[in-house]
Amino acid sequence: MFPVYEEERLAALRSLEVLDTPSEPEFEAIVQAARHIFDSRMAFVSLVDADRQWFKARCGLDEPETPREFSICQYVVATDDMLVIPDMLADPRFVSSVVVTGPPHIRSYAGVPLRQGTSPDARKLPIGTLCVADDRLLTFTPEKLALLQGLAGVIESTLEARRERIESLKLALSRQQALIESERAHRLLQQAERMARVGSWRLDLANNDTHWSAQTYAIHQLPPVGRPELEKALLHYPPADRARVQEALAACAVNGQPWDLEVDLINAKGMLRRIRLMGEAEVRDRRVVAIIGVMQDITERYKVERRLREFALTDELTGLASRRAFNGTLDEALVTTPACGSALAVAIIDLDRFKEVNDRLGHPTGDEVLRAMAAKLSAADYLGDYLAARLGGDEFVVMLRGSHAAERLAEGIEQLLTDLRHTVYGEGADPHAGITVSATIGACVRDAAHADRPSLMKAADEALYVAKRTRRGTGAIAGCDGILVAHGAAPVEGAA
Repeated sequence: MFPVYEEERLAALRSLEVLDTPSEPEFEAIVQAARHIFDSRMAFVSLVDADRQWFKARCGLDEPETPREFSICQYVVATDDMLVIPDMLADPRFVSSVVVTGPPHIRSYAGVPLRQGTSPDARKLPIGTLCVADDRLLTFTPEKLALLQGLAGVIESTLEARRERIESLKLALSRQQALIESERAHRLLQQAERMARVGSWRLDLANNDTHWSAQTYAIHQLPPVGRPELEKALLHYPPADRARVQEALAACAVNGQPWDLEVDLINAKGMLRRIRLMGEAEVRDRRVVAIIGVMQDITERYKVERRLREFALTDELTGLASRRAFNGTLDEALVTTPACGSALAVAIIDLDRFKEVNDRLGHPTGDEVLRAMAAKLSAADYLGDYLAARLGGDEFVVMLRGSHAAERLAEGIEQLLTDLRHTVYGEGADPHAGITVSATIGACVRDAAHADRPSLMKAADEALYVAKRTRRGTGAIAGCDGILVAHGAAPVEGAA
């Protein structure tokens, strides 16, 4: 399936120079946000090339690319419009598709086109999609689809900025030769710098003389007069970043090593800015005589990326850490915490009678229960050094360190079992007919047999099911000596 503007569309795609590039945090954060909004198992940024679809970012998919002929996204590109399919098995176009009948067994799909042009005044053509999919039936509300379109707009802006940055940086890096060739080229480059907020600079290694373009002065909020001194220029960087810049300058001066850094800069007005700083050697007669480079103010892009990362790492409903944030923190803790030193444990928490709350009192009441349980977990200071997160649905998890993960673990679980009891009543309901939600907990302490996240979480999950089989509303701890069941508060009526 090829649109009539296929050649122009491919030209727009390839002008981005993004195909087959490494993973980038801004795209991964957007994919995680889309997956979070729809609670889907799959989400991806798909770029549709001539004979393949390649994923710039993906979750829930193993392969980095698939043949175009099997792609659902090609229909989005062909129609240049959003495509929403609540049930693939009910759509004759896709019921026999290999991605429906075989892995990944797509059942529901929603895709929004990503559009780009090769120049600012050119027609924007669809070069790919932002999609969510699942092997279950998903609910596509107008509000969620509007959020998906909004995230697609962020991707389009990011890709457009990438294209402009590539063009502007290439132009800026050629500035020194252009200055020699003509004054006209110099004026054009100054205009390009202002548009792209890119400044150029040169450091003469013979005498440490520096030359800045007008935009480099503007980034520093300094008047374009005099010749900036290297030592004073370096003082605009905080100490840690200043050391990185000095190290890059030294390596480039000695062996011609180019560099590309993102660092903080404090301008002359005391404002903190984020900049991208690039440099490379100017070589004459096989000797490095100068270092030339460019700098770009990327503060706004950096803020957007941070907000997207924060969105992906926080559970929207409860405000606790997300599954992704918890996994990253646990992985880091397993690496940085010595196995023979401070103890480390995880406890998986499953709510009892939560389905009954949803069924009898409705999902809004269920959401209130989840928020109440999250508040109790956030206030559990008696757990010491801990991190609480929501894994999904009515399942939570806690990571504990130190004595609270070892000899005081059972004590902490006992207290949690008591605290995580919450009675909820329907509107206008009999006060004696409330539903009391409790928790069942399975925990595991890191040891030689449970030294990584998969084995640690698996053992805690197995302990959880031992506790459930014993009696809901209790806790169990897994370890080398088997599973120890710690009874908590009295069982909740109807929880067994």
